[in-house]
Amino acid sequence: MADFAPKSAVKSAVRKFAAPLEDVDAFNTLVQSVITNNPFGCVSYMSSGANHPPVEKSRENYTAKFVYQDSDAKKIGCGSESYSTVAGYKAGIAAVLANTANVTAHGGTPAHDSDGDTFSATLKCHAANAEIFLLTFARQQVSLSSYEDDSIQTVVETWADGVSALA
Repeated sequence: MADFAPKSAVKSAVRKFAAPLEDVDAFNTLVQSVITNNPFGCVSYMSSGANHPPVEKSRENYTAKFVYQDSDAKKIGCGSESYSTVAGYKAGIAAVLANTANVTAHGGTPAHDSDGDTFSATLKCHAANAEIFLLTFARQQVSLSSYEDDSIQTVVETWADGVSALA
């Protein structure tokens, strides 16, 4: 029986933040700045007959956490809701807090536990050397994956060193 032979040396790296990103707006601003400003010098490309921009969002998720408290501020329930866009996340929070049937079912007052919220967005980047790599942002870290050329990590690290929120 034949063995599998590696064809490439795909790498990944993670940078953990000293403090989580403050909120969804700070998170979204960071992600959008990478898409808009293209700090890695990525280039557009064609794939399967479609033109792709140098940096594009390929996946995103925003999860809002909630707690329900009785009249003594004792936690009597909790919940979470996930959304595929920032707009959905913001609208969903308002909807959960205003849902009187849900409030009645829990028997307590809902509160948005924003410190427990999670966010993630994956950017697909096409480097000038034709290599595609992924940059996945979360509230407490950014991950670089699916790259082979060490210069990609160097460019991303140099950029991250200049962004105070990523310290």
